[in-house]
Amino acid sequence: MARSHVDGCRMPFDVENRGTFVLVHIAPYTGYGPSLGARQTPQNILANRLEGNWIWGKLEMAGTHDEQFALHTRATGYSRRRPLRADDLLESALRRGKRRDFADRSFIRPFEHLLKACNEEADLSAFGVRALRIDLLRCLRNLLRFDEVEAACPSVLSRPIHAPVFITGMPRSGTTFLHRLILQDPATIAPRLFQLVYPYASQASVATALRKKWVSVQLALFRAIAPELNALHPVAVDSPEECTDIIAQVFQSLRFDAMYRVPSYNSWLERSGFLDGYRFHRRFLQHLDAQLPSRRWILKSPDHIFALPDIRKVYPDARLVLVHRDPVRVLASVAKLTEVLRRPFARSVDRIGIGREVSASWLDGARRMSDLSSNGASVLHLNYRQITSSPLDAVRAVYGHCGLVLTGEAEGRMRSWLRTRVNVRRQWREYKLADFGLDAYLLRERFAHYTDRFGIEIEYFERPTAAMV
Repeated sequence: MARSHVDGCRMPFDVENRGTFVLVHIAPYTGYGPSLGARQTPQNILANRLEGNWIWGKLEMAGTHDEQFALHTRATGYSRRRPLRADDLLESALRRGKRRDFADRSFIRPFEHLLKACNEEADLSAFGVRALRIDLLRCLRNLLRFDEVEAACPSVLSRPIHAPVFITGMPRSGTTFLHRLILQDPATIAPRLFQLVYPYASQASVATALRKKWVSVQLALFRAIAPELNALHPVAVDSPEECTDIIAQVFQSLRFDAMYRVPSYNSWLERSGFLDGYRFHRRFLQHLDAQLPSRRWILKSPDHIFALPDIRKVYPDARLVLVHRDPVRVLASVAKLTEVLRRPFARSVDRIGIGREVSASWLDGARRMSDLSSNGASVLHLNYRQITSSPLDAVRAVYGHCGLVLTGEAEGRMRSWLRTRVNVRRQWREYKLADFGLDAYLLRERFAHYTDRFGIEIEYFERPTAAMV
């Protein structure tokens, strides 16, 4: 067991590697594996993309013996689905973590609501059930790891998270671009994708390299079964990511809605709120901050807009940046992203239902942004055109609002990043509102208060059609 000193405490970092990911590429396709007529399961899609037959892939690290990611060669290759049980998953995580219980059991109720919704409403395939189980066990093990670290080093929970910056607003509005531009400043920091999966993978070690490799493998697999994802939301192991996965680790996150159809869970979240989720969010940042101290946290997710009262309770000194864009322009893209995320895990996907969910959700989001503007809260408002046409001016506005100092070094790094064309100009892919049962004219009417309130440029307009929202 390797250890590192942080604030005078000895912090445990697991370096065990009990297995290796194995993907066996047997031979070019000969007709015995998935064929053109076979059901388009994630396994078949991946086999075709690899142009060969393939068998078990499995990684066993830090007690993940039961995370077997079975990749079968059979054309139909699914076993009978079994519902996931909360007690079984909790017992498995505790057994592997060699712990008697969790220090904080406030996550149990949302965990049970999520599992009930996934079992009864999400129409998960056997592949989807297996993937969900792996994801949930990872979250539970991270909670146990935090318990272990805090028992060894209680001072981690006293680390201040000073005036974190939350960038939120309408999706597909340039928030990712702004976020990654600001993070060129070495005085700022955000959770990286691999840290969201393995919070204690920040130190240079063999274990960190193995975990980052495993996240890379997971991304490669997901890109293979969801090839449209990268065009909609590029992801990489070391890239800064939305921090909704932090609160997902205590099962209070809209991230699950993006990946599974879980209406009862969403209704429960709306009634109960996100306070416990953001308390854990702070705890999570304290653990990361103990490994990478002395920088200002810059956090980004459109979903933060649905939890602002709870964010304010947990982070009273938080700085808030809202980014606006024509909703009618972006909703088809948001719906398409939801479809792409759900399809690998579900036996069927209802595009019309996704359209209804996405439009209703962001009508609520637009109302919340309008209400926030009306109540005199200290918020910086930016729009998509400001960010894309004059990005450094947008950065200066953020820095002025948040009390940050834009140094010459930071600005130089930002200018260098902007000169890389891929960081500035990504092809916008057009998706049709009608494919999701949405009508641009009706949406324009419903979002009129929001677009008028913030003087948002209208980017998309169609004549009314017979389609219904």
